[in-house]
Formats: sequence, C-alpha cells, structure tokens
Amino acid sequence: MTDKPFDICERTFQFSVRVVNLCCFLNKKQSTVKALSNQLIRSGTSIGANVEESRAAQSTADFIHKLEIALKEARETRYWIRLLIATNLIPETRLLPLLNEINELMNILASMIIKAKENRKK
Repeated sequence: MTDKPFDICERTFQFSVRVVNLCCFLNKKQSTVKALSNQLIRSGTSIGANVEESRAAQSTADFIHKLEIALKEARETRYWIRLLIATNLIPETRLLPLLNEINELMNILASMIIKAKENRKK
C-alpha cells in the first residue's frame, strides 16, 4: 500500500512543496547553489501549475499541450536534481526520494499524454 496521493494535481502540488523546502535550504548555501536553486524552483513548481491548468483545458489538444509542458518541466527538474547529486552539493540520500518521485511523475504524465492522444483518435 502506498501513502502517495492518487490525484495527480495533489501529488504534483506536494512535490512542489518539497521543491520549495529544498530550495529554501539551498538558498542558505554558496552562490553557485543559489543559482541552481533558482532553476529548480522554476521548473519544479511549474509541473503542478501546468497539471492544474490542464484541468481547465478548452479542448483535448489544450489538455495534451498543458500536460506536455508539465512533462518538459519535469524533465528539467530531474536534470537539476541529478546535477545536485552529481556535484555532491547535497547528500544523495536527501535527494533520492525527490528523484524517485520526479521519475514516477514523469511516467504518470507520459501515460496521461499517451492515453489522451489515443482517446482523441477515437
């Protein structure tokens, strides 16, 4: 049994909360880490915002487009998390749960996009 929220909007919101908390921690570090934090907070919080916007899509194409943007932002977020791990700026053990969650979110978003595209063709 998992304690993760099933609702994608809630799950991406909770992910954004975790990113904001991480970035608050990062901003207390040296300037290089602050620059990475700025990138991470932009992409990491954009995922949930775009998923939320997709709920009010004006068409299936608009819905798919919003989810594709969310997926692109998720990929960028994964990049910044991997960079923080690779440079040893933050202990890997602290970032692995976030990296695992972004990988899962990317899989969910990709699946939602594929399903929406298939349904559009019907």
